[in-house]
Amino acid sequence: MTITIRDVARKAHVSVATVSRALSSPDLVRPDTRSRVLTAATELGYHPNRAARGLITGKTGNIGIVVPDLDNPFFTGVLKAVRARAAQADYAVFVADSDDDPTAEAKLVQAMAKQVDGLVLCSPGLTDEHLAETAGSTSLVLLNHELAGVPSTVMDRRGGVEQVFAHLVALGHRRVAVLNGTDRCAALDVVNLGPFAPRYEGGLHAADLALAAGVTAIVAYNDVMALGVMARLRDRGVGVPDEVSVTGFDDLAYASLATPALTTVGMPLAAAGRTAAGMLVERMELGGGGFVGGEAPRVVLPTQIIIRGSTGPVRG
Repeated sequence: MTITIRDVARKAHVSVATVSRALSSPDLVRPDTRSRVLTAATELGYHPNRAARGLITGKTGNIGIVVPDLDNPFFTGVLKAVRARAAQADYAVFVADSDDDPTAEAKLVQAMAKQVDGLVLCSPGLTDEHLAETAGSTSLVLLNHELAGVPSTVMDRRGGVEQVFAHLVALGHRRVAVLNGTDRCAALDVVNLGPFAPRYEGGLHAADLALAAGVTAIVAYNDVMALGVMARLRDRGVGVPDEVSVTGFDDLAYASLATPALTTVGMPLAAAGRTAAGMLVERMELGGGGFVGGEAPRVVLPTQIIIRGSTGPVRG
């Protein structure tokens, strides 16, 4: 038998309207009355209907997350953590995939903002101007992107790159290709190549250009690209790591299963998802008001190189 709000009202000896206020706007109800309503709801096992609660509060009980590519396990790892944290706060999660298309992303953000109470944008491709405009119309948290005035959670990619460079220098490398980067290192001759699609196919294409540049190591944008690089090197008869070392980013599950196992930078996917979702929940519960201390919160999560078999000393 379904327990209704009327059952709670009868048990607590209050009106239906009082039960609604006690559950949706508790500050408007006297503490003793609120306690009586909550006790009655708990004893009866009453769970408010999300749609009905939305009519009272004007809230949907939903949050949205937009990612560039659900085929990439990096984003599914983040998504699982966002869902888990949102569930703790009794929010459902709507998911959208922009397919690495900023135009499609803009349309998705515009549509989702009307159906959810807040948004997490993961590695967004939108301009900062567009992001600022979005933040003005809905609660917004950015993941792996920073913008003044908008809460953000970022993984320390730069710190990871520095660890990779230090590792390669220690192995005797002096000329290194970085795919989809603009990095520099005083101890290395860094050749920045790209942009390439951050996918397996992008790695296949990038490998030929890296070899033509005469490098002894290739730092791929992510693990998926790195596996494409290794496949192309194998097709061309180039040994990894005997002739060319390869590194990735993310430490996806299959990085350790590659042959040779991939040296990569472990990214805290679950921690990033939990933190971003927690920021959004807090932002929504504050009603979109000002930030504590006057500045939007920013969390930087550390990264760590994981050394495996795809990197080795320069031959000769």
